[in-house]
Amino acid sequence: MKIVESLSPKLPPHYLAAPQIHLGSAVEIDVATFEYDHTGQSTWPTDPDTQTGGTATALWKATHPTLRVETDLPDMDEYEVRVYDVTRGRKLVAAVELVSPSNKDRPDTRQAFIAKCTALLHQQVSVILVDVVTTRASNLYTELLTFLGQADSSSTTEPSSIYAVACRGTRPRQRWLLETWYRPLTVGQPLPTLPLWLPDDRAVTLDLEASYEETRRVLRIG
Repeated sequence: MKIVESLSPKLPPHYLAAPQIHLGSAVEIDVATFEYDHTGQSTWPTDPDTQTGGTATALWKATHPTLRVETDLPDMDEYEVRVYDVTRGRKLVAAVELVSPSNKDRPDTRQAFIAKCTALLHQQVSVILVDVVTTRASNLYTELLTFLGQADSSSTTEPSSIYAVACRGTRPRQRWLLETWYRPLTVGQPLPTLPLWLPDDRAVTLDLEASYEETRRVLRIG
Protein backbone atom coordinates (compact mmCIF):
# COMPACT_ATOMS: atom_id res chain seq x y z
CA MET A 1 0.00 0.00 0.00
CA LYS A 2 2.89 2.38 0.69
CA ILE A 3 4.22 1.71 -2.82
CA VAL A 4 0.78 2.52 -4.22
CA GLU A 5 0.65 5.66 -2.09
CA SER A 6 4.07 6.81 -3.30
CA LEU A 7 3.29 6.13 -6.97
CA SER A 8 -0.15 7.76 -7.13
CA PRO A 9 0.98 11.43 -7.15
CA LYS A 10 3.70 10.66 -9.74
CA LEU A 11 1.49 8.88 -12.27
CA PRO A 12 -0.17 10.82 -15.11
CA PRO A 13 -3.88 11.54 -14.45
CA HIS A 14 -5.21 8.62 -16.49
CA TYR A 15 -3.07 5.98 -14.74
CA LEU A 16 -4.12 4.15 -11.58
CA ALA A 17 -2.01 2.08 -9.17
CA ALA A 18 -3.67 -0.65 -7.10
CA PRO A 19 -2.48 -3.47 -4.80
CA GLN A 20 -3.05 -7.13 -5.61
CA ILE A 21 -2.63 -9.91 -3.04
CA HIS A 22 -3.22 -13.64 -3.42
CA LEU A 23 -2.30 -15.88 -0.49
CA GLY A 24 -1.64 -19.49 -1.43
CA SER A 25 -4.79 -21.52 -1.95
CA ALA A 26 -7.12 -18.68 -0.96
CA VAL A 27 -9.75 -18.10 -3.64
CA GLU A 28 -9.60 -14.70 -5.30
CA ILE A 29 -13.01 -13.52 -6.48
CA ASP A 30 -14.05 -10.61 -8.64
CA VAL A 31 -17.35 -8.92 -7.86
CA ALA A 32 -20.20 -10.68 -9.67
CA THR A 33 -23.97 -10.34 -9.53
CA PHE A 34 -26.46 -13.20 -9.74
CA GLU A 35 -30.20 -12.66 -10.01
CA TYR A 36 -32.63 -14.94 -8.20
CA ASP A 37 -36.40 -15.15 -8.35
CA HIS A 38 -38.67 -15.26 -5.30
CA THR A 39 -38.23 -19.04 -4.96
CA GLY A 40 -34.49 -18.63 -4.48
CA GLN A 41 -33.68 -20.35 -7.77
CA SER A 42 -31.33 -18.94 -10.36
CA THR A 43 -33.09 -17.09 -13.18
CA TRP A 44 -30.74 -18.62 -15.77
CA PRO A 45 -33.14 -20.35 -18.18
CA THR A 46 -32.97 -24.12 -18.48
CA ASP A 47 -34.70 -24.06 -21.86
CA PRO A 48 -32.52 -22.36 -24.49
CA ASP A 49 -35.64 -21.14 -26.31
CA THR A 50 -36.73 -19.11 -23.28
CA GLN A 51 -33.89 -16.66 -23.82
CA THR A 52 -34.93 -13.09 -24.60
CA GLY A 53 -35.90 -12.83 -28.25
CA GLY A 54 -36.22 -16.59 -28.57
CA THR A 55 -32.57 -17.04 -29.55
CA ALA A 56 -31.39 -20.55 -28.75
CA THR A 57 -28.12 -21.05 -26.85
CA ALA A 58 -25.99 -24.04 -27.83
CA LEU A 59 -25.27 -25.98 -24.62
CA TRP A 60 -22.34 -28.36 -24.26
CA LYS A 61 -23.34 -32.01 -24.15
CA ALA A 62 -21.05 -33.86 -21.77
CA THR A 63 -18.51 -36.25 -23.27
CA HIS A 64 -15.69 -38.19 -21.69
CA PRO A 65 -12.55 -36.04 -21.18
CA THR A 66 -9.38 -37.08 -22.96
CA LEU A 67 -7.48 -36.73 -19.66
CA ARG A 68 -8.66 -36.90 -16.06
CA VAL A 69 -6.01 -37.05 -13.34
CA GLU A 70 -5.44 -35.70 -9.86
CA THR A 71 -2.50 -33.31 -9.82
CA ASP A 72 -0.97 -30.39 -8.00
CA LEU A 73 -0.90 -27.03 -9.76
CA PRO A 74 1.61 -24.44 -8.54
CA ASP A 75 -0.10 -22.10 -6.08
CA MET A 76 2.00 -19.18 -4.88
CA ASP A 77 1.60 -16.21 -2.64
CA GLU A 78 1.43 -13.04 -4.71
CA TYR A 79 2.16 -9.53 -3.52
CA GLU A 80 2.12 -6.98 -6.29
CA VAL A 81 1.22 -3.49 -7.34
CA ARG A 82 -0.49 -3.09 -10.70
CA VAL A 83 -0.66 0.07 -12.77
CA TYR A 84 -3.57 0.50 -15.17
CA ASP A 85 -4.38 2.89 -18.01
CA VAL A 86 -8.00 3.80 -17.25
CA THR A 87 -8.53 5.44 -20.65
CA ARG A 88 -7.85 2.12 -22.40
CA GLY A 89 -10.35 -0.03 -20.56
CA ARG A 90 -8.20 -0.35 -17.43
CA LYS A 91 -5.38 -1.90 -19.44
CA LEU A 92 -2.51 -3.26 -17.35
CA VAL A 93 0.70 -1.38 -18.23
CA ALA A 94 3.09 -2.08 -15.33
CA ALA A 95 3.51 -4.40 -12.36
CA VAL A 96 5.70 -4.40 -9.26
CA GLU A 97 6.21 -7.99 -8.10
CA LEU A 98 7.30 -8.44 -4.47
CA VAL A 99 8.87 -11.91 -4.45
CA SER A 100 7.61 -14.22 -1.70
CA PRO A 101 9.29 -17.36 -0.27
CA SER A 102 6.75 -19.53 -2.09
CA ASN A 103 7.88 -18.04 -5.43
CA LYS A 104 11.38 -19.48 -4.85
CA ASP A 105 10.98 -22.66 -2.83
CA ARG A 106 10.44 -25.23 -5.63
CA PRO A 107 11.30 -25.57 -9.32
CA ASP A 108 7.65 -25.62 -10.38
CA THR A 109 6.77 -22.41 -8.51
CA ARG A 110 9.86 -20.68 -9.90
CA GLN A 111 8.88 -21.75 -13.40
CA ALA A 112 5.33 -20.49 -12.85
CA PHE A 113 6.62 -17.13 -11.66
CA ILE A 114 9.01 -16.83 -14.61
CA ALA A 115 6.21 -17.76 -17.03
CA LYS A 116 4.03 -15.03 -15.51
CA CYS A 117 6.77 -12.40 -15.89
CA THR A 118 7.49 -13.51 -19.45
CA ALA A 119 3.81 -13.24 -20.37
CA LEU A 120 3.63 -9.72 -18.92
CA LEU A 121 6.73 -8.59 -20.81
CA HIS A 122 5.38 -10.10 -24.01
CA GLN A 123 2.28 -7.92 -23.56
CA GLN A 124 4.62 -4.91 -23.16
CA VAL A 125 3.80 -4.64 -19.47
CA SER A 126 6.87 -3.38 -17.61
CA VAL A 127 7.83 -5.47 -14.58
CA ILE A 128 9.79 -4.64 -11.45
CA LEU A 129 10.98 -7.53 -9.31
CA VAL A 130 11.84 -6.86 -5.67
CA ASP A 131 13.35 -9.90 -3.98
CA VAL A 132 14.31 -9.55 -0.31
CA VAL A 133 13.78 -13.23 0.53
CA THR A 134 16.96 -14.32 2.32
CA THR A 135 15.78 -17.85 3.15
CA ARG A 136 15.97 -19.05 -0.48
CA ALA A 137 19.10 -18.80 -2.63
CA SER A 138 17.48 -18.69 -6.08
CA ASN A 139 17.70 -15.60 -8.27
CA LEU A 140 14.53 -15.42 -10.35
CA TYR A 141 15.94 -12.63 -12.52
CA THR A 142 18.83 -14.77 -13.77
CA GLU A 143 16.45 -17.71 -14.24
CA LEU A 144 14.17 -15.44 -16.28
CA LEU A 145 17.10 -14.44 -18.48
CA THR A 146 18.15 -18.07 -18.86
CA PHE A 147 14.62 -18.93 -19.96
CA LEU A 148 14.86 -16.15 -22.57
CA GLY A 149 18.33 -17.32 -23.65
CA GLN A 150 20.03 -14.17 -22.35
CA ALA A 151 22.51 -13.12 -19.65
CA ASP A 152 23.24 -9.88 -17.81
CA SER A 153 26.95 -9.03 -17.57
CA SER A 154 26.24 -6.85 -14.52
CA SER A 155 25.21 -9.97 -12.61
CA THR A 156 28.12 -11.96 -11.15
CA THR A 157 28.75 -15.66 -11.70
CA GLU A 158 27.10 -16.20 -8.31
CA PRO A 159 24.21 -13.72 -8.45
CA SER A 160 22.88 -12.24 -5.25
CA SER A 161 19.82 -13.97 -3.80
CA ILE A 162 18.35 -10.54 -2.97
CA TYR A 163 18.02 -7.86 -5.62
CA ALA A 164 15.68 -5.46 -7.37
CA VAL A 165 15.36 -5.11 -11.12
CA ALA A 166 13.21 -3.16 -13.56
CA CYS A 167 12.39 -4.87 -16.86
CA ARG A 168 10.52 -3.82 -19.94
CA GLY A 169 9.90 -5.40 -23.30
CA THR A 170 9.22 -3.25 -26.35
CA ARG A 171 9.01 -3.91 -30.05
CA PRO A 172 10.42 -0.90 -31.88
CA ARG A 173 11.16 -3.07 -34.91
CA GLN A 174 10.33 -6.64 -35.89
CA ARG A 175 12.20 -8.18 -32.96
CA TRP A 176 11.57 -7.71 -29.26
CA LEU A 177 13.85 -5.42 -27.27
CA LEU A 178 14.41 -6.37 -23.62
CA GLU A 179 15.85 -3.73 -21.28
CA THR A 180 16.65 -4.24 -17.60
CA TRP A 181 18.01 -2.18 -14.71
CA TYR A 182 19.47 -4.64 -12.19
CA ARG A 183 20.52 -3.74 -8.65
CA PRO A 184 21.88 -6.37 -6.20
CA LEU A 185 20.87 -5.70 -2.59
CA THR A 186 22.84 -5.86 0.63
CA VAL A 187 21.27 -6.38 4.04
CA GLY A 188 21.48 -3.16 6.03
CA GLN A 189 21.99 -0.95 2.95
CA PRO A 190 19.35 1.37 1.41
CA LEU A 191 17.02 -0.04 -1.22
CA PRO A 192 17.44 1.39 -4.74
CA THR A 193 15.31 3.70 -6.84
CA LEU A 194 14.15 2.12 -10.11
CA PRO A 195 12.26 3.29 -13.21
CA LEU A 196 8.66 2.13 -13.54
CA TRP A 197 8.06 2.23 -17.27
CA LEU A 198 4.76 3.36 -18.78
CA PRO A 199 3.77 3.33 -22.45
CA ASP A 200 5.26 5.91 -24.85
CA ASP A 201 8.72 5.68 -23.27
CA ARG A 202 7.67 7.42 -20.08
CA ALA A 203 8.89 6.33 -16.67
CA VAL A 204 8.22 7.37 -13.09
CA THR A 205 10.61 6.77 -10.21
CA LEU A 206 9.92 4.01 -7.72
CA ASP A 207 11.79 4.85 -4.52
CA LEU A 208 11.82 1.54 -2.67
CA GLU A 209 13.77 2.88 0.30
CA ALA A 210 11.25 5.67 0.91
CA SER A 211 8.34 3.20 0.79
CA TYR A 212 10.18 0.87 3.17
CA GLU A 213 10.99 3.64 5.66
CA GLU A 214 7.40 4.90 5.59
CA THR A 215 6.14 1.37 6.22
CA ARG A 216 8.49 1.07 9.20
CA ARG A 217 7.24 4.40 10.55
CA VAL A 218 3.55 3.52 10.23
CA LEU A 219 3.98 0.03 11.70
CA ARG A 220 6.42 1.30 14.35
CA ILE A 221 9.13 -1.15 13.34
CA GLY A 222 12.40 -0.27 15.03
